[in-house]
Amino acid sequence: MKKAKKSLSQNFLIDKNICKKIIKQTNLINKIVVEIGPGKGALTDYIINEKPKKIILIEKDNNLYRDLKEKYKSITNLKIYNDDILNFKFNNYNNLIFISNLPYNISTKVILYLFNYSKNIDQMIFMLQKEVAEKFDYNIKKMNKYKFFNKLICIYKRCFNISPVVFFPKPKVQSTLVKFKITKSIRDINKAKNFSELIFKNKRKKINTKLKMDNEEITEILDKRVDQISIEELLFIYNFY
Repeated sequence: MKKAKKSLSQNFLIDKNICKKIIKQTNLINKIVVEIGPGKGALTDYIINEKPKKIILIEKDNNLYRDLKEKYKSITNLKIYNDDILNFKFNNYNNLIFISNLPYNISTKVILYLFNYSKNIDQMIFMLQKEVAEKFDYNIKKMNKYKFFNKLICIYKRCFNISPVVFFPKPKVQSTLVKFKITKSIRDINKAKNFSELIFKNKRKKINTKLKMDNEEITEILDKRVDQISIEELLFIYNFY
């Protein structure tokens, strides 16, 4: 087995049963599936078996890219790109399903980046570091920008936890499989980003010192700090922003 690159946060999935459990989280028949960082194709093999309409693989590692091109050269509905996911554009696609054992060092960046394409995506099924999975879980109290964007756009589910032993090399952290089901595309992503930047800056200050909004319906909420309100209250304020 080729040596994993620490610089690309590579931990290859080697457990077939976990691969099967991941694929069974959704229906891929006749869908367009994007896999980020497919590595050696452990998950890809199972994606192909589900008979999707098209498979897009995005692999940044040059050597792995070449190996994947050779491995899947006979699969006519599969396209491989030697590219960085953070540079890839998805404007011309619809109802994409993302599946990935995401590189943990960029997982948060990738998710926030893909939120920009909410109108092009149906769902995202990702393996994340357990702490990152919790960071996006809006059902856990203590608000942050990740929970705000997630609740604004998605129905979110933490599916199951995964032991380090299913990877090579073994990561030093626990992992969690999560599912983002896009329910609402953001028409004005910059509005959401501006609101998030204001609301989560200086968390110890009351919201009304950061947002100048004159509306009786939200006066009581504005008199609190952001860590004192629920996700529902946060979205309620956003509706008036």
